[in-house]
Amino acid sequence: MNKKRVLVAPLNWGLGHATRSIPIIKALISADFEPIIASDGAALMLLQKEFPELKCLELRTYNVTYSKEGKHFKLKLLKGSPKLLKAIKKENKFTQEIIERYKISAVISDNRLGVRSKKVPSVIVTHQLNVLSGNTTWLSTMMHEQFIRKFDVCWVPDYKEENNLSGKLGHPKSFVIDTKYIGALSRFEKQKLPIKNDLLVLLSGPEPQRTLLEEKLLRELQNFTGKVCFVKGKMEKKQIIEDLGNLRIYNFMTSKDLEKTINESALVISRSGYTTVMDLAQLGKKAFFIPTPGQFEQEYLAKRLTHLGLVPSCSQEKFTLEKLNYIQHFEGFNYTNGQPNLKDLFRLF
Repeated sequence: MNKKRVLVAPLNWGLGHATRSIPIIKALISADFEPIIASDGAALMLLQKEFPELKCLELRTYNVTYSKEGKHFKLKLLKGSPKLLKAIKKENKFTQEIIERYKISAVISDNRLGVRSKKVPSVIVTHQLNVLSGNTTWLSTMMHEQFIRKFDVCWVPDYKEENNLSGKLGHPKSFVIDTKYIGALSRFEKQKLPIKNDLLVLLSGPEPQRTLLEEKLLRELQNFTGKVCFVKGKMEKKQIIEDLGNLRIYNFMTSKDLEKTINESALVISRSGYTTVMDLAQLGKKAFFIPTPGQFEQEYLAKRLTHLGLVPSCSQEKFTLEKLNYIQHFEGFNYTNGQPNLKDLFRLF
């Protein structure tokens, strides 16, 4: 008997959209659907490594990059918006071709605004119901909402109640689109394993800021006396492992290895991207956040979690090794909600 095919298309902007698609893809397989993956760049490469048995299609890249100076990030995005809108339009045309060619029954898009269709049920996965952009938040939110309206339903990977992770990002005062809060999405499970790493560094995100933070942390950690596992977050064809004193450095890790490594680590340094927040919450870890300069969402999440007494944070510019001493005064993540039940959501298909 032929299985219904579902197109799963995460945005290639860092690895977060791709990694939080992993539990959705696994749930689809478990529910006897046939997922077809569509993305580009590092996100596509990661999912190909995770699901080598699945059909993977390459979409055109959005080509969104960060400026070296965080304060110029918004200006760079605004200048590039006509090009981005053109890319979304082409993406939508290609999506229609995919649906016809592969007989797709439904679409799940994680922030790929052109991956949708009027012919089949189309879901957008996003926590960005408020899109923070400083004094233009009202405009960026309105523009994003216009795209979300074109989908049949919006799945928010968070909890609706007060004990949530995204704060005002995923909880607007009013939102007219059909919205379901599906719980935090993480590819990881908490395990009770002996601690082997005093510190784990998890890097991710677009260039050049990923490299700038990598270089800064490698300089700072020269004086760290404990055992460090350093994951650069660079998806490449082959895994590379280097030993540098007390540091073991990986270009990337697969989900299975990374799950084990995070569980075996006492402390985590990372960006405050939303998927990372969900992963560390799922595993109940203590962490230190360094938001990407100029990215309002990461800066908001870091400040919010610091204010709640969960995770300390500071800017990339101000980070020093001594700042890690603040971690002892913070509670760390203590969420015990477990993995969401996604199969009920698939009734739409």
